[in-house]
Amino acid sequence: MEPLIGLGILIAFMVVILVKTAVVVPQRSEYVVERLGKYRGTLQAGFHILIPFFDRVAYKRNLKEEPIDIAAQTCITSDNVTLEVDGVLYLQVIDAKKSAYGIDNYHFAVAQLAQTSLRSAIGKIELDKSFEARETLNGQVVMALDEAAVNWGVKVLRYEIKDIQPPRTVLEAMEKQMKAEREKRAEIARSEAIKQATINRAAGERAEAIALSEGEKIKRINEAEGKAQEILMVAEASAEGIRKVAQSLSLPGGTDAANLEVAKSYIKEFGNLAKENNTMILPGNLTDIAGMVTAAMSTLQQTKAAANKSAAPQPRKPTA
Repeated sequence: MEPLIGLGILIAFMVVILVKTAVVVPQRSEYVVERLGKYRGTLQAGFHILIPFFDRVAYKRNLKEEPIDIAAQTCITSDNVTLEVDGVLYLQVIDAKKSAYGIDNYHFAVAQLAQTSLRSAIGKIELDKSFEARETLNGQVVMALDEAAVNWGVKVLRYEIKDIQPPRTVLEAMEKQMKAEREKRAEIARSEAIKQATINRAAGERAEAIALSEGEKIKRINEAEGKAQEILMVAEASAEGIRKVAQSLSLPGGTDAANLEVAKSYIKEFGNLAKENNTMILPGNLTDIAGMVTAAMSTLQQTKAAANKSAAPQPRKPTA
């Protein structure tokens, strides 16, 4: 029985020794080992054996990127407006030894420094620029933290402002200002539209007036050309009629036919005159129709002679 008890004690002792000496470090982690209270080394990822009762793992550090929530704080802008600002900070341990011995609690230290740096950065700008200057503020906070965190073995990767909350009165004033700006832009847009519409109408009326004047000009030119062509054609027709009358008179029996036509026309027109007027105008010698015909024929003979004269070939002038 005693040998079994001794064996159990030995096994328990071996288990304790194994637990004290064997250490497995996970990936992306580092363990800080102390020997009798003094820094001995930093264990990388993998399996390690320590000296029991002398070596111990004092600090465990995660090398992954860590997000830290920065609580909301009150900041005052350069124009004395109070803002509630919160954010999130991303950092990473790059030196496990410095993070263990350089500062007691690097999470708390980084969070406090981020808040003070943000208050200092916001105090240099006005309220209107605080919303559009987030990138600038983030960069200033990261720069300030990097300078201080060198001795802490951590690297501040970035800082992001989550929310900027001004007082309610300031929000109402900003809403009124934005509403006024929108109404101003809308009024400017309407005035520009009216201006453009007026310009377009004026241009359209100008183009219409020019087109109408051009059309009227072409119309009058065409009418003038038509009247000129009409006058020319009437004159040519009259001249052709006179030439044909003159040619007809020179034919056998032409004179007698002309006498008959003149007499018929005279009697016809005299009858029409009697039908259309209540007052009849009578010639001085009503029965002397032959005299009238003779006078008309005399005129025709003169016309014939003039036509023959114009149709006769002109003698050529002697050349020098």
